[in-house]
Amino acid sequence: MSDVTVSIDLDAGPAEVWAVVEPIERHVDWMADAVAIRFETEQTRGVGTKFLCDTKVGPIRLTDHMEITEWRPAVDADADSPGVDGVMGVVHTGVVTGRGVFTIEPLSDGTGSKFTWSENLDFPWYLGGRLGEIIAGRFVLGAIWKRNLRGLKRIVEGG
Repeated sequence: MSDVTVSIDLDAGPAEVWAVVEPIERHVDWMADAVAIRFETEQTRGVGTKFLCDTKVGPIRLTDHMEITEWRPAVDADADSPGVDGVMGVVHTGVVTGRGVFTIEPLSDGTGSKFTWSENLDFPWYLGGRLGEIIAGRFVLGAIWKRNLRGLKRIVEGG
């Protein structure tokens, strides 16, 4: 199993970040490896939403089957309440299996948010199995997801 976690600080409150991340179909706007997203359920938001993500990493193309397992919209802190972390969790049930989660939390100095993307993935033998998990997971996917977070930053901070 490969564990990959990347994060980025964003100059926007948690609710602003959630507004960009919440529409699953728009993830293709900031994820370079996500080619297309197709819903398998009428529901397109919240726990139980199922979708297919056509993914391309170099010469490898696959369809990632995902289901939302955790959904907690982020809200910005105000004088009466602390910030609430935004959470979007998924389970991967296609060729690559495992779990992933996006979290959004307010920065301690109140200037923005920290967005974290964590995945715990299993690769099949024909994608390298455990060795593929180590090489692709830790090096290739980590680098791609860092680039994806820079894309998210451009969208969130660019308005």
